[in-house]
Amino acid sequence: MTWGQRKRFADGKVSMPYKRFLGYEKGEDGSPKIIESEAEIVRMIYSLFMEGKTTSAITRHLAERGILSPGGKKKWQVATVDSILTNEKYKGDALLQKRFTVDFLSKKMKDNEGEVPQYYVQNSHPAIIEPDEFDAVQAEIQRRKKLGRPAACQSPLSTKLVCGDCGGFYGSKVWGSNTKYRRVIWRCNDKYRGDSKCSTPHVTEEEVKKKFLEAFNSLLEYREELISNCRLSQTVLCDYSDLASELDDLYRELEVVAELSRKAIYENAHIAINQSEWQERNNGYLERHQKATERIAELEDRKREKQSKNRMIESFIRNLESCDILKEFDECLWIAAIDKVVVNPDAGLTFHFKDGTNYAK
Repeated sequence: MTWGQRKRFADGKVSMPYKRFLGYEKGEDGSPKIIESEAEIVRMIYSLFMEGKTTSAITRHLAERGILSPGGKKKWQVATVDSILTNEKYKGDALLQKRFTVDFLSKKMKDNEGEVPQYYVQNSHPAIIEPDEFDAVQAEIQRRKKLGRPAACQSPLSTKLVCGDCGGFYGSKVWGSNTKYRRVIWRCNDKYRGDSKCSTPHVTEEEVKKKFLEAFNSLLEYREELISNCRLSQTVLCDYSDLASELDDLYRELEVVAELSRKAIYENAHIAINQSEWQERNNGYLERHQKATERIAELEDRKREKQSKNRMIESFIRNLESCDILKEFDECLWIAAIDKVVVNPDAGLTFHFKDGTNYAK
């Protein structure tokens, strides 16, 4: 049975746990088939994430709209959304044998950390998410990890307000919690840590929302010029044609090195060769392969960053094109448009929009 399963993997045959896998069902030919109603939920999750929502905020969004989880439950788990956002099967590829059975009697399984072969199959089935969008999401996941942003998000201001003094995040604090003067304010989380405290003041949610309306409405006054600048930014900052060209060269280099290594191994098996000379030559091939692989990983990361930036700017442009003067705070627009808001020591706020535009208020 183990041999049969691994033979299926080697042949590139994809199977899924369809009962708990959102978006696909088993087709008549045995291959994955898209369930369009569920695929729309998957696309919504990817879209909400790229608009700036955290995974915990996405779970609440889905539950509030009565959308059931893959297991048929009303409550979504953060781990479920994480899995959907990182599963390569949604872009039409499949990494096979991620886990394997350690003991057939106990049915104990573990993550595959190199103990048994893995197989990556490209274009193995219809994609729900475009590969570029999937890669952009992976880049955004890594970007948020580097920022160290918290996973939970109870307010649209969470992870958006930044201290202009120390660079730390603002968090909500309650004053007079058990009195009639109870008040919620936002203050730098690191204000009283260390020897010296931050000089930035506290702010209220109402104050931030009011100034956001003023900042965004001011941008609409020169909407066409701003959209033109955004398009220029996309051309200059998001173009990865040079990276793609170098990646093509590197992938060809890997093919060449693999063929040279294969020939060297064949010769060594059939012809009497000085082993020290052969080992030196083979080590050279291995070194070339490693250098190319490391460079590919670096360029792929840069490519994903540019793709992610491009999607953020495109989303910002769509919001500019579709919006009229704002009269009340719009949480979806806030998430889609704002990268961060810096609270300055003089109590002023600097809004950093996702297209790179800054506005001080």
